[in-house]
Amino acid sequence: MGSLQAPLKLYFVPFLTPGHMTPLFELARLFAARGVHVTFFTTPANALLLRKHVDKDVAAGHSITLQVFDFPSKQAGTPDGIENLLDGAIDHPTLTAVMKGIYILAQHFQDFILQNPPDCLVVDFVFSWTSDLATRLGILSIAFNSFCLFTVSAILSLKSYAIPDSGHFVIPDLPHRISMTVKPPAGFSAAMVSNIEASFKTNGIIMNNFAELDGEYVEHYAKISGHRVWHIGPAALIHRTAEEKTERCHKNVVKEHECLHWLGSKKPKSVFYICFGSSCRFPDAQLYEIASGLESSGCDFIWVVSGKDKTEDETEEEREKWMPKGFEERAKRENKGMVVRGWAPQLLILGHEAVGGFLTHCGWNSVVESISAGVPMVTWPFHGDQFYNEKLVTEVHRIGVEVGAEEWSRWVFDGGNKLVTRDRVEKAVRKVMDGGDEVLVMRRRVQELGKKAQEAVQQGGSSHTNLTALIDDLNRWR
Repeated sequence: MGSLQAPLKLYFVPFLTPGHMTPLFELARLFAARGVHVTFFTTPANALLLRKHVDKDVAAGHSITLQVFDFPSKQAGTPDGIENLLDGAIDHPTLTAVMKGIYILAQHFQDFILQNPPDCLVVDFVFSWTSDLATRLGILSIAFNSFCLFTVSAILSLKSYAIPDSGHFVIPDLPHRISMTVKPPAGFSAAMVSNIEASFKTNGIIMNNFAELDGEYVEHYAKISGHRVWHIGPAALIHRTAEEKTERCHKNVVKEHECLHWLGSKKPKSVFYICFGSSCRFPDAQLYEIASGLESSGCDFIWVVSGKDKTEDETEEEREKWMPKGFEERAKRENKGMVVRGWAPQLLILGHEAVGGFLTHCGWNSVVESISAGVPMVTWPFHGDQFYNEKLVTEVHRIGVEVGAEEWSRWVFDGGNKLVTRDRVEKAVRKVMDGGDEVLVMRRRVQELGKKAQEAVQQGGSSHTNLTALIDDLNRWR
């Protein structure tokens, strides 16, 4: 009888920031490839980044459309064309205005859903209205949680725990002994617990992860919450060709062929990649320490620098505030490295055999992409869920080295006051890139996890099976 049912109709509602929007869009495409009718909510500027993928999927016979809503720029006080939290929002006032616009837009999303209800809503967990709206309409709802289950479990374990002012504590009641050395900023944990508990009211959560990576935390979360979870990632593995890996939901400033040509001239595992995601901005003094430590390490590198992409007219004096004199010129002359101002095709870089290590802010997308590519990490968390993600990398799976970040920033652009010095950068880079026995074991671990990630999304793999089960569940429940 199930085969006679009309295809499921799902709306996907993202939180408009690259780290949330990109994986949810990629997961939505996975549903569309399985015969589900998918509608993805977006705005005109963001739609430009997604349209090519949608056209390709439609040409392949998949049912996926973009529902485009005008961004309320005038109401929110944002410049035209800035329609997600980090693309062009270069300071706190603009960020605040974009955030206001996102929440005004969320009301428009709800109005549209009320007038045109689907079978199921799939909504980013930061929007806590999902379950109430679904209940009102008598439809199903799924929350998209952009964290990993280890991090969700850690946050919930601290719900009633008084974290000492020193910041040194062990997270209680987890399968592993996880020691923290930095205290979350006031209000962060409460806000995250509120969002997570709101998602408990939905029919379950989906994650951009594979069950083998969360390991014991799948069972642990089930025990403490009783809530359904479907690991259906890593979403980025939907991309097969170099072109697809280059053209995701970002405007890259370096071309596919430029990256591949330069990486192709390097020995396997010899290039160190540095990228702090789409949201992290460091003060010039910290960038200077990174550049100095990187140069002292002697490693070939690709360094993606956020916040310096609008510096076409940068003077030599301005440049020398954030990198040593002649640093970039020496890197080019000696063919040692590339400095990328803006966004680079990360999947393409991580997947190249020349790349042997990755200095990351531990945003979840970056972590799971590095693991999928079998690349060990130097961890430098910044804010949000990143300090917890770091512990999954360094203490649970032991596939990375901590640089020693000591400050949990409250918000993006808040680069903090405690510098990570050049000698700590150099030491961490060398540790991952020197090829010693400890690193060889680390590489073997991360490569095994990478193989499991690839297998998870194949026919019969855990994520592939979970997606089948979820679609079957939704068909049955409706």
